[in-house]
Amino acid sequence: MMKSLVEAGLFSGYKVGSNNQVSIFYLQFADDTLLVSDCSWANIRALKGLLLLFQTTSGLKVIFHKSMLVGVNIHDSWMAEAVSVLNCKFCRLPFVYLGLPIDGDPRKLNFWCPLLDLIKSRLLGWKNKNLSLGSQLVLLKYVLSSLSVYFFSFFKAPACIISSIESINNIFFGK
Repeated sequence: MMKSLVEAGLFSGYKVGSNNQVSIFYLQFADDTLLVSDCSWANIRALKGLLLLFQTTSGLKVIFHKSMLVGVNIHDSWMAEAVSVLNCKFCRLPFVYLGLPIDGDPRKLNFWCPLLDLIKSRLLGWKNKNLSLGSQLVLLKYVLSSLSVYFFSFFKAPACIISSIESINNIFFGK
């Protein structure tokens, strides 16, 4: 449906690349969809109509009040009007999408605080349980390392963050 809307010229995606060669209008992951466009009322109206049509034809419900509209370098008053048309939340940068911070600076240490906090909270929950040494090792190797690898697959971590994660793991494991 989205592709048809773009091909009909009713919705314009966001152009990227040298000489604006590629137009991006949506990204999908599992049941999550990120719609990307230029700032225009035509796009907002087309998007609202498309989502309502999707509801009608699919029988699925779009939960507008849980959806977010994020504007980059867009005036707040325009965003407020667009949010009222779409009946969604107004979100500012930075925000978290699929567990990753968007618009943060991975060179700054506070960017990594959510990952460190997540690791610490997982370990705290596991510390209260009577786990064998083997269970602890499995949790550290496979569960916590996957959290770090997920972040590291998108962002280059400073050496001090990697050291902090190793230190947290060593404390849990009793080294």
